[in-house]
Amino acid sequence: MGRKVNPIGFRLGIYRGWDARWFGTKKQYAGFVLEDLNVRKYLDSQLENAENSRIEIEKTSGSLRVILHSARPGSIIGKRGQEIEGLRTHLSSMTGRTSIEISVQEVKKPELDALLIAKRIAAQLLRRESYKKLMGRAALSSMKSGAEGIKICCSGRLNGAEIARSEWARLGSYRLQTLRSDVDYGFAEAKTTYGVTGVKVWLCKGDYQRV
Repeated sequence: MGRKVNPIGFRLGIYRGWDARWFGTKKQYAGFVLEDLNVRKYLDSQLENAENSRIEIEKTSGSLRVILHSARPGSIIGKRGQEIEGLRTHLSSMTGRTSIEISVQEVKKPELDALLIAKRIAAQLLRRESYKKLMGRAALSSMKSGAEGIKICCSGRLNGAEIARSEWARLGSYRLQTLRSDVDYGFAEAKTTYGVTGVKVWLCKGDYQRV
């Protein structure tokens, strides 16, 4: 059968936790999920240039805590915290919660974050750069930064071709079926003039080391 298991969902509860942490009753559940989706959609649209990697949401009664993992935390915080204060105010009016906390954590090695790699390739595809060079450059950069293996896939009308196809770049070892191997996954889209090009990245950092 098709090998279509999401590496992140496959490892939930093994060594990776959930991105949303809260408890709701049967009646509250649908509303809480919709609230999460709206919060993520708003933050993704506002922080498009902040190289945001992961959004974690924690909820308790009446309060909301959002943890942003970004390669450029300064662009989220802004001068004297003005940007982050604006986000907090809008989230408060959007969710109806009075206590909103937003914390920003820096991604120290963007070359070892699959989603950031995918987003960077997608952004450069919009500038009509060669997908082969982009994939090769990203793979080599990740391997130099300490990755054990990386697999990149670009799909769509590459270079404006009439027929859509998929191209791959593979380096090193990536054990996708081994639960102890630390595999990160990222997906991004480049909405070009000749159609949408999808970018998928699988990044293996070796065996997971519990801190």
